[in-house]
Amino acid sequence: MNAILKPVEARFEPLLPRWLDIVLDVELRAYAHPWSKTNFDDALKSGHQAQLLLADDTLLGYFVAMKGVDEVHLLNITVAPTHQRQGWAHVMLDALRIWSRGQGAQWLWLEVRVSNTRAIQVYESHGFRRVGERRAYYPSAHNRREDAIVMNLPL
Repeated sequence: MNAILKPVEARFEPLLPRWLDIVLDVELRAYAHPWSKTNFDDALKSGHQAQLLLADDTLLGYFVAMKGVDEVHLLNITVAPTHQRQGWAHVMLDALRIWSRGQGAQWLWLEVRVSNTRAIQVYESHGFRRVGERRAYYPSAHNRREDAIVMNLPL
């Protein structure tokens, strides 16, 4: 007999300081070079768009984006490792696109590690295109640096 899966009811909520310990735990599990508490604190103090994607009290993912004059720059988007490959990145990118349009943005920008092929595929399938590279942009193992691909999405 096939098991019937209950649909997940996800919702967005602002990233508030009370969630930072949980977000930091996900960040540490998701990345070799995670954002620090200071990175998140600074983003919140700066008034950046920071949203959690939740199912009940389970953190599925989050994103942080910075609004510019006619653009939005995606600074961090993370799906919790236990919820990856379930389409949640697309849900967050859709929400970010809608919010960005509402802010009058014409472009959505991001950088991604050249080695992060899975993320690059997600972004490209969402309509982002490669427009450049930033040399030695990200920290890497053994005190080395990794290049970033710069991508944008016209809104």
